[in-house]
Amino acid sequence: MSTGYQVIARKWRSQTFDDVVGQDHVVRTLKNAINRGRIAHAYLFVGPRGTGKTSLARLFAKALNCTGGPKADFDVNDPACIAIAEGSHLDVIEIDGASNNGVDQVRDLRDTVRYAPAQGKFKVYIIDEVHMLSVQAFNALLKTLEEPPAHVKFVFATTDPQKVLPTIVSRCQRFDLRPIPPALIVERLKKIALAEKIKISDAALECIARMADGGMRDAQSILDQMISFCGGEISEPDVLDVYGLVSADKVAALAGALAAGDHRKIVAIVDECDAAGRDLVRLLSDLQAFVRTALLDAIAKGGKSDALGGETLTTEQVTRLLDGLREGEGAVKLGLAEKINLEVTLLKAVEASRARAIDSLIKELTALADEAPAAVVDGEKKKG
Repeated sequence: MSTGYQVIARKWRSQTFDDVVGQDHVVRTLKNAINRGRIAHAYLFVGPRGTGKTSLARLFAKALNCTGGPKADFDVNDPACIAIAEGSHLDVIEIDGASNNGVDQVRDLRDTVRYAPAQGKFKVYIIDEVHMLSVQAFNALLKTLEEPPAHVKFVFATTDPQKVLPTIVSRCQRFDLRPIPPALIVERLKKIALAEKIKISDAALECIARMADGGMRDAQSILDQMISFCGGEISEPDVLDVYGLVSADKVAALAGALAAGDHRKIVAIVDECDAAGRDLVRLLSDLQAFVRTALLDAIAKGGKSDALGGETLTTEQVTRLLDGLREGEGAVKLGLAEKINLEVTLLKAVEASRARAIDSLIKELTALADEAPAAVVDGEKKKG
């Protein structure tokens, strides 16, 4: 028996352009195009998973087919907009490119575009994961895409634009959606938690945002799972336990140990994380992100940073440390002995950060050599 429950990711899907988070450049362009009557016949939305590609496609369809449209500030309670949101509007056709990737399906689509809209002003074809179409299917679509009837609009979405034929891309207006910053994800999750009457700590929200890797849908799905696990109150340790994450404080402590070259502390922290069942691959990824912030800090401050546990490191040292962590990533992910590989990677990264680049050493020696004769001459003059 169905409970009628709707997951948070669907319940809180953006219903208007103003609801879209972190994609202001796309929203502004689409709204201006609609308001000025400069609506193209084909759009391509590119970006990582869960960043709003399909949501924006549906919002665009609502703006085109709403009552009195096209208009960017449509009413979400308009029957046409409700029908589009529910997937029952006759003129908004959503196609999954992964399962409808053959040339026959595209030929059927090509035949149906000729018919006039049944309910709205435009027939909007939304093709998700368009990169999954076969080459033959792409070629069958080319002519229709270049010169479609005036009442037809195409909206394509993909996570892998390199697989889309250049001849298709050149016929579309392309929009690149960005990973959503953690701060914006936290802000939206706070709003959702408040509406759902869930008490959740800021640290727990930051953990969820860190795990989501810029995807709002991923963050909402994680929050949904945590509500099922914890009920009405969620804390940081709960999120860490369920997903095997290492706390931000522990990551900072490990970064400080790397900067200080404290081998004993490095091994102790890795042992502790492994004993607690933490995800060591994720730990390495979080550590890289933390060290990167120190690198940016060093660049901003003219060549030195103390962001890693108070230890002052040069830009070169932080770069070498980060490079050492990156080089060991494959071994930690794919190797059989995950813990040993992580320990070796961390210790190698420490040694790499303390090594000196031969070219910078030569520059320093040359500079000292240039100063030495002048110092000798000055000393002889004083004696004389």
